[in-house]
Amino acid sequence: MSVQLNHTIVAATDKERSARFLADLLGLEVRPQYGPFLPVIMENGVALDYADAGGRPITPQHYAFLVSEDDFDAIFARIKDAGITYYGDPFHREVNEINHNDGGRGVYWEDPDRHSMEIITRPYGG
Repeated sequence: MSVQLNHTIVAATDKERSARFLADLLGLEVRPQYGPFLPVIMENGVALDYADAGGRPITPQHYAFLVSEDDFDAIFARIKDAGITYYGDPFHREVNEINHNDGGRGVYWEDPDRHSMEIITRPYGG
């Protein structure tokens, strides 16, 4: 049996702003709107489909992206250049720090709707 995550919906107060925010930081494209969704598709084919919350409260979620060392450097530089506060831990206590869990590097930040975004260079527990 082959099971793969294909897509997930990300609630946003402004789907275009949020999709562009993530795509710009990760160096990806915002794809054309599909129905009510604005997709940002990862290299492995998984799509984050941004959708306007329509005034409903948004419960912040966590999204982690496994990246190469070179991509980490590029993304991290864009985070710092944009003046975004970043954290070395999932609870956002280690302000402007990166972690070195499992011999890699990782950093967290928030998107415009307070979703917790993370880039890591090694899978946790690996």
